[in-house]
Amino acid sequence: MTKKEAQISGVATRAIHSAYTAPDGFGAFPVAIHHASTVLFDSVDAMRSRSWQDKSSYTYGLHGTPTSFTLEARLAEIEQGNHCLLVPSGLAAITLIDLALLKSGDDVLIPDNVYNPNRDLANWLSQNYGISARFYDPLIGAGIAALIQENTRLIWTEAPGSVSMEVPDIPAICAAAHARGVLVALDNTWSAGIAFPAFAHGVDIIMQALTKYQSGGSDVLMGAVITKDKALNTRLQLAHMRLGFGVGMDDVYLVLRNLPSLKLRFDAHDRSAREVAAWLVQRPEISTVLHPAFPDCPGHEIWKRDFSGAGGLFSVLFDERYTEQQTDRFVDSLNLFKIGFSWGGAHSLCLPYRIEQMRDRWQFRGILVRFNIGLEEPADLIADIEQALAEMKKAA
Repeated sequence: MTKKEAQISGVATRAIHSAYTAPDGFGAFPVAIHHASTVLFDSVDAMRSRSWQDKSSYTYGLHGTPTSFTLEARLAEIEQGNHCLLVPSGLAAITLIDLALLKSGDDVLIPDNVYNPNRDLANWLSQNYGISARFYDPLIGAGIAALIQENTRLIWTEAPGSVSMEVPDIPAICAAAHARGVLVALDNTWSAGIAFPAFAHGVDIIMQALTKYQSGGSDVLMGAVITKDKALNTRLQLAHMRLGFGVGMDDVYLVLRNLPSLKLRFDAHDRSAREVAAWLVQRPEISTVLHPAFPDCPGHEIWKRDFSGAGGLFSVLFDERYTEQQTDRFVDSLNLFKIGFSWGGAHSLCLPYRIEQMRDRWQFRGILVRFNIGLEEPADLIADIEQALAEMKKAA
């Protein structure tokens, strides 16, 4: 049914309603930003025939616009998956997976080196919602089979740990889990979906903090949950709807704008980080370089087998003769490196950690400091570290 053109006389109405429609056929590289809470339907029948779960149509802004559907599709393609859901942060992605797949009485296994908010969320679910959360050695590999219980529904993995950098044997963990019908989720943020093809190694669910490399500008908070299996995606979709997760289309556009340079930036971070790490290996102040591409990092052989790159994030352990006061002075003395959480942006970052307070088990000695190597010249970053090491050793 064709609607008649409305007769409009009032200026206030003319400011809201217009007969003009932009012509079809416009093409440009940037994805258009479609803002919407209300989505319009041509008729009542059209409204009633649409499903919010069907991404071939639109129902309400919370469930997506062409802008967010495009980013979801591209992220799924990068990870070689079939389905993607956007959420407001990386932690929101973790929360979505937990709440979609776990209920009271269920059990979840989590690596001891997990991203600390994931640990805190698991403890909260255990204390308040009757979900058993147990923490395992990240290097357990196939040995995780002995930890799987009848009520174990989910195994979390992180490759590598985002602070202590151990590289787990993901294929071995997945094989043990699938033999018992247990799903495996991976935080694949460190490799940005570039350096580790998680689905090819057996993972069921991938989460990413798009805040990191995909954004690249240290200015966006966003997360993604990616799957291959349609039924699993449906479970996640239902939780996504019930939790009311949505993202702003301006932020989606910023991520879309930076995706074409994702691989170039990741490779640049990787090259610079290896150069800085190689220099740190030679320094007497540093006892261990925890970089997966270097032999001293636990799981290095797994990294060589399964990964094609390393990005810009790694940690070091200072020789135990240096106190926390001294290593704090080292961090404070840096000029190009800024003090702040996250990674994947153009600016280099540095943070000290009290790692023994974050772990149930920790075998190393010495203060741990994590570096995010940005896009500055490596020689300048090395010079900055060198002068900060000199400051660290001065008398207080």
